[in-house]
Amino acid sequence: MIERTGELARTNEQLHGEIERRQRAEEQLEAALQEVETRRDDLVSIVNQLDVAAAITDSQGRVTFLSRSAQENFGMQPEKNLGKRWEELFPFRGADRALLNAMMARPTSERAKTSVRVELSPERHYWMEIEIKDGPRDPQQRIFLFHDSTEIYNLRRQLDERALFRDLVGKSEAMQLVFQRIRLLAIVDSTVLIEGATGTGKELVARAIHDHSHRQGKPFIAVNLAGLTLSLLNSLLFGHKRGAFTGAVADQTGFFEAADGGTIFLDEIGDVPPDVQTALLRVIQEKEIVRLGETKPRKVNVRVLAATQHDPNNAVEDGRLRVDLLYRIRVGRVVLPLLRDRRGDIPLLINHFLGLCSAATGKAVQEISHEAMRIMIDYPWPGNVRELKSAVEFAVIQARGSVIREQDLPPEVLGLIPRPPSSLGQKEDEAQRILAAINRAKGNRTVAAALLGISRATLYRRLAQMDRDTDKTRSQ
Repeated sequence: MIERTGELARTNEQLHGEIERRQRAEEQLEAALQEVETRRDDLVSIVNQLDVAAAITDSQGRVTFLSRSAQENFGMQPEKNLGKRWEELFPFRGADRALLNAMMARPTSERAKTSVRVELSPERHYWMEIEIKDGPRDPQQRIFLFHDSTEIYNLRRQLDERALFRDLVGKSEAMQLVFQRIRLLAIVDSTVLIEGATGTGKELVARAIHDHSHRQGKPFIAVNLAGLTLSLLNSLLFGHKRGAFTGAVADQTGFFEAADGGTIFLDEIGDVPPDVQTALLRVIQEKEIVRLGETKPRKVNVRVLAATQHDPNNAVEDGRLRVDLLYRIRVGRVVLPLLRDRRGDIPLLINHFLGLCSAATGKAVQEISHEAMRIMIDYPWPGNVRELKSAVEFAVIQARGSVIREQDLPPEVLGLIPRPPSSLGQKEDEAQRILAAINRAKGNRTVAAALLGISRATLYRRLAQMDRDTDKTRSQ
């Protein structure tokens, strides 16, 4: 009996001790929880006082925290919105949600700020830049930091409106003059000659003139006349009747008829054979064409815009361009500057192409380093804007992060390989290029023409012109 009483006393003492230990543990846990809660409240207070717009999501993408600034920006109440997936909660466009998901899939070091459009209602929208960080304790958590960039976006848009005319980009004095010429020429119906080196944007100018004219909405047809034979040119431009030549199995509408009511852009007008130049002159003067195999003229209402990379006065002097045709096509004039003569536009062009290339490739490359930009500005760009666009696309594909670095640039821009010959319309450059191609082709002119990207007929015409130039030089 005494033993059982002693055991019961010991058991009660042990239970009492266990209860005391649990009470102390609960008190310590409560104190710890209180401290955590206090620290959390302090952190939230700091975030709110700093006016930081932030949200936190769990591993399932559900929003577990919204700062006061974020609540105000999105017009949300946390008690109604916590627990929802961020894609459902935030009013982002589908493309922006996809871009943010792609950014989250990247390592933290490769994530860049992402610009998105927030649409609260049809009348209320603004722009934000969003940073996405991993949670400090759980890498499956995400911290969204929202920065209102509407004011910056509006300023950039105002700059872009002054620096962007359709797809032509530039704020330099030379490009502003080009934009002014386009506006003036768009309100009249005169023929226009656009002069500029390869890659300066002659077709873009022609499209801008058409798009701002009363002919907008009507056909715009661009035809590169370089390297086409006489019979093919006649058929393409003016059409043909069935049976007009071998292979003409049906009546065919030409480009002039197809462009009726709109605009036709004739690129490399100086490379057109003399017989076709005569026909073009008749079209411009009489507003009518005659199909191959027919004798009855057909009326056409087409505005003619032409372009050349060569000096048209030299082409007239050399007998390659009829002087009366030059007078008819050179009523309005636009002369495009070389890219190296407007280097201040290169950063604008790079940013413009970065946006286009990033969208096309699906890569979130948004910036270029200072060193890479310096190299791009210093490079002479023999291929002008076209070469610059290709270089940006190359760099976007090469880039491993969100920023283009020096090593991402094409080797010719870095000076690692010789630059391709400049195609600026200078006779010496063209002659050297042709002779180099013939040497590389070991005298085979068909292969040489293919290397040059021109037809054999064009190669023969240019060789003949080189011979005439040589004879003229010897006779002087």
